[in-house]
Amino acid sequence: MSDAAAPAQTPSKADVFFRRLITTVILWTVILAAMFSGNALIADGVFLLIIFLFALAGLAEFYGLAEKRGLACFKWCGLFGGALLMVGTFLNLTGHIGTQGSPARVNDFETGFIILFVLGLCVRQLASRTNTAGITAIAVTLFGLMYVPWLLNFIQKINFFPGLEGNGKYFVLYFILITKFSDMGAYLVGSLIGRHKMIPRISPGKTWEGFGGAIFLSTASSVVFVHFLGGKMSGMNGLHAVILGIVLSSTAVIGDLIESLFKREAGVKDSGGIFPGIGGILDLLDSLLFNAPIMYLYLRHILTNPHPLI
Repeated sequence: MSDAAAPAQTPSKADVFFRRLITTVILWTVILAAMFSGNALIADGVFLLIIFLFALAGLAEFYGLAEKRGLACFKWCGLFGGALLMVGTFLNLTGHIGTQGSPARVNDFETGFIILFVLGLCVRQLASRTNTAGITAIAVTLFGLMYVPWLLNFIQKINFFPGLEGNGKYFVLYFILITKFSDMGAYLVGSLIGRHKMIPRISPGKTWEGFGGAIFLSTASSVVFVHFLGGKMSGMNGLHAVILGIVLSSTAVIGDLIESLFKREAGVKDSGGIFPGIGGILDLLDSLLFNAPIMYLYLRHILTNPHPLI
């Protein structure tokens, strides 16, 4: 008599959380180790390679979610555009095409690229003989480019921010750690005492108690980080540490909820299967995607502004 195959066990929420956390720590440790290596070729090369792969893999997962939802998109146009956007921004930031040292000119490059990308999508739809959902295809493809590669590009803009004497990497390290401590605080407090659901129709596991835990742990870790490494971070002080701890933890939770909304509409538990039992790239990046531009804008307009508002 043959034995029946044992049903696969579904990993617990704690297992999923800690696997995801460990995977995130390993991936970002590789990036940050390269950035702090002291070798410009290794630092820039590894940084670009991993950010580039994150962007394309995350974008492919997003288009996969859209297809599961039954939404038309120009997947390969989007992936090609995402690759060009990431590499083009890197070349601008590092001065390979003569625009190093000016955040405004780099932003102008991205704006011009997106304008041309929209035009290209319209031409692509005009050339299509079968797709009758042109508005949907153009909108979904463009949103995917903006949601993943464009938001991730702010990590590059923080890392290579001019006038920091190469210390942009400390701001990258800072906002990644604060974001992940937010995730950890939300999970730990939510699991222990979470009773009041935030938005159960989108994410049944998110609670207001967990949200409070995210803010507390994120802010505490921000203050500790700035206490020890604030000297490497232009304009940073205790007040900014508290403000950023609160803001980044809040936007991290929002980013997580947004990705949960996409997955729920697509009818899937995880955005992909790159990491068995854990999920996909978007599951690892969701809380970072909106924090990268928030950190960049705070760095540019407050911390390095000669006439800051704060």
